[in-house]
This record gives sequence, structure tokens and C-alpha cells, in this order.
Amino acid sequence: MASPAPKPSDRPTPPTTDSGLPLKAVYRGADAGPEAPPPGEYPFTRGIYPEMYRRRPWTIRQYSGFGSAAETNRRFRYLLEQGQTGLSVAFDLPTQMGHDADAPMARGEVGKVGVSISSLKDMETLLQDIPLNEVSTSMTINAPAALLLLLYELVAEQQGVLSERLQGTVQNDILKEYAARGTYIFPPRASMRLTTDLFAYCHERLPNWNTISISGYHLREAGATAVQELGFTMAHAIAYVDAARTAGLQVADFAPRLSFFFAVFSDFFEEVAKFRAARNLWARLMRERYGVTDPRAQALRFHSQTGGSTLTAQQPHNNIVRVALQAMSAVLGGTQSLHANSFDEALGLPSEMAATLSVRTQQIIAHETNVAGVADPMGGSYLVEALTRELEAGATALIEEVDRRGGAIAAIETGFTQEAIQESAYHFQRAVEEGRRVVVGVNRFQGDEEAVEIVKIGPRHERDQVEGLTRLRAERDSAAIESRLAEVRRAAEGSQNLLPPMRAALQAYATIGEVCGVLRDVFGEYRPGSRS
Repeated sequence: MASPAPKPSDRPTPPTTDSGLPLKAVYRGADAGPEAPPPGEYPFTRGIYPEMYRRRPWTIRQYSGFGSAAETNRRFRYLLEQGQTGLSVAFDLPTQMGHDADAPMARGEVGKVGVSISSLKDMETLLQDIPLNEVSTSMTINAPAALLLLLYELVAEQQGVLSERLQGTVQNDILKEYAARGTYIFPPRASMRLTTDLFAYCHERLPNWNTISISGYHLREAGATAVQELGFTMAHAIAYVDAARTAGLQVADFAPRLSFFFAVFSDFFEEVAKFRAARNLWARLMRERYGVTDPRAQALRFHSQTGGSTLTAQQPHNNIVRVALQAMSAVLGGTQSLHANSFDEALGLPSEMAATLSVRTQQIIAHETNVAGVADPMGGSYLVEALTRELEAGATALIEEVDRRGGAIAAIETGFTQEAIQESAYHFQRAVEEGRRVVVGVNRFQGDEEAVEIVKIGPRHERDQVEGLTRLRAERDSAAIESRLAEVRRAAEGSQNLLPPMRAALQAYATIGEVCGVLRDVFGEYRPGSRS
């Protein structure tokens, strides 16, 4: 006798991707659509270089920074010895917010989630014995991004390295701070001026430096879906390009130095497809919206980082597997550089052992799996090609919605972007709490606690930083500081590029907090809900 048909409520929910895209049981050629051009050809779906990693492997980075500049310098040199091929600098919250280590707002936070940098003296220590003409450096800094880049350039100058030889990226993406992360200082339109001034400065002085890393990573960490990560990131990119054009810059001049930063979460095939869709979106925006024909500007270059919010404090060794799979999907998606999170980051700062393991994870992928031997090995997969098309379509619809609302800045000022991301985060959390979204070791397959070494930053680091600042202020030329800060004020009140006078102030050992203090006086500080 046949079993009765299950009731509708008994039937399992049809599977979807993390973004809610429905998944078929079987994909066929018709789902994939027309064959994409080969790697290296517009719209670069299959990769931005014809041979991809056969030509040049991706850059292995390890996001690092904690405590003092001296301690972080030791970690950088250790990781370079282990085979890391580029630096990635994490700054503490006071630095990100433009406060010196001895500011009242900095108490208790100095060196906690990154390295504390208050002046050129700290940057000299951070980069001591690191050959800046040989390494590529990524700096995750936004509101005071121009100041940290200038400090980096000044140290390179001390090393005898020409500015045009410096290679790296400064994140400099302030819009995602208003949308998702919160480390902003100035109102959006003043911040956009700093961003475009940096574009112009680098065009003249640092031609090989990536002037911005337009970040979907932090949107995703805040709860955005893969579709929202793509759509809002591209909408922000449009805002930067438009602001630079309004400031008199030519898109063809600065677009080749724009780069992107995406998260890598655990929905393996959706993540691979997301990166392919991102290349499509950017290439078409450059050609169709801006009329840019230079392939260097059309080809989207991106850094990726495995998902920090996917790491669990419960059963933290499971994170080793999560990170390895996420890193593999980034490579299969064609990333240009990659940071693999340390398994203990849900508990505290990465231990040296965990950081080394993260570097080894990338080296195993690069040298033992042979996935780097073929450009776009997932190309032609019916599933991946179908997901690429669906993600691109969803992101395009979101870009058009942002356009209808007046652009990315207006969408942030009215709260549209933030509310959309918050709603997605809410639905994801509900799915976890109700067991519809399995997180191994958290809501299923729980087990005993695992002992893991936790790295903590003690109060000694803050005392040392404050004492160092006190010595600096006593030893430097106070009259020169006052004169150069006055020049920064005049530039901010006018329309000239802010970076040359800020550079002169920093070179005289003015602090980040002092320069930002001048800009706060002129521009004001941003408060959510205000318009400026």
C-alpha cells in the first residue's frame, strides 16, 4: 500500500541560497545562458587576466594589528617570514575615529582591535625594517584614510623609496561607514571631499596606489545578503565616481586605481558566482554609464576576506574548516588578494599559531590543490553560471532603486540602505534561532567547550602610547605645528586639495587627533539623522 502524500506543512522547505535565490535539484545548459567570453575579455566574467593565477598568484594577506606599533611590526615581520606576500594593517578604534591615544575618548580602547597610530613617530616604528619598495600594503582605514596614507608615504620617503614605486590600497570607503559600520567623523559630503582629494593627490604622486577599496565586506558583516552586498557596493562606487567627476577629475584617469573589497561567506557556489557577477556589473557600469573603454578601468580588481561574522565562539576549531572552504570559493571566484581569518577571532585577537595556520591555509590552496592551474575552473558549471546571472540581475535592480532615491548618499541619509540591511540581518538571525539555518556547534551538533588560547591587550599598552605622545609633544617644534595646522584650516575653509597641507603638518609631527580636530572645527561631526 502506498504511503499517503505528505501534508503541505510536512514537506521540507525548498532550498535557497543565503540570498534567498531558489535552488533547483538539477541545472541544465539552458539555465546557464550563453557562454561567457574567455578570461581577460570584457565583461571579465571569467577573470580579469587571460591566465589568471598561472600568470600571477593572488596576494596572501593577513589582517594584523594590535597593541603598540612595535608589537605589530614584530607580527608583520614574522608573517612575512612565513610566506605572507602583502601587509594588511588593522587600526584601533581611536585611530579610526581620528583620536590620539591620550584623548579622553580613547580610554580603554587603545590597541584593542588594531594598532594605535597617533603620529609619524608611530608609523616609523610600525614599518621599521620593512622594505616598502618590495611589499604591497593594504590599510583598513576610512574617515582619516588620507592621513594614514600620508604617514605611509612619509616613512617611504625616509627609506629612500620613491612615491611612484609604492603599491597598496587604502580603504577610504566612507559611505559604508554610514551605511553599516559606524566609524565616521565628518558629514558625508565633507568626507566625499577628502576622498576625491585623495584620488587627485595619488594621481599626481602615487600612480600605483589603489586610492579606494569600495567595500561590500562590512555591509555583508552587518547582515546584507550577497545580492545587497553587490548592489549597494556598486551604488557606492557610482557615488564616488560621480563625486570625482564633479570635482573635475576624469574617470579614465582615476578609475584604473579603484578597487573593491568583498566578504566570502559559506554558501560556496553563491560566493563564487557573486565575484563573477561583480566583474560583470563593474565592466558594464564603466562602459555603458561612463563611456570608459580602457580595459584597465573596466576590469574589477578585488580583495576578499573570509566572513568574520561566520566564526563561532562555540567549538572554535570548526572555524578552521569554514575559513578553508570560504578561501577556496574566493580563489575559484578570481580574487586578487585574500585574507583568511584566524579560527580564534570570535574569542579575541589572533594568536601567532592561529595567524600562521591562516597563512598555511592559503598556501595549501595555492600549492597543493592545483586550482590555480586553470583560469576560472568553475566556468561552464550550469549552477554557477545561472547564479551569476541571477545575482547580477538582483544587484542591478537594487542599483536602479538607489538611483530612483537620488543616489547612494541620499539613500544613506534617508535610512533606506541601513533599513534594508537590518531587515536582512533580522531574517537571518530568526532563521538561526528557529533552526531553519544550521550553524554547526551553535544550534545543532553542540558539544563540550574547547580550550583555546586567548590573546588580550592589557593597560600597559595604553600607558606606553600615552607616555610616548607626551614625549613627542615636548620634543617637537610647537610653533611649526601651529603654523602648519593653520594652513590645514585655511585649505579646509577653501577649496584647495587638503592633502598637501595635511602632509606638511604630519611631517612636522602633528598628530592625527590634532589634524582631525581642525577638520572637525571646519566640517563639523556627523550625527545619524542629520543631513549635510
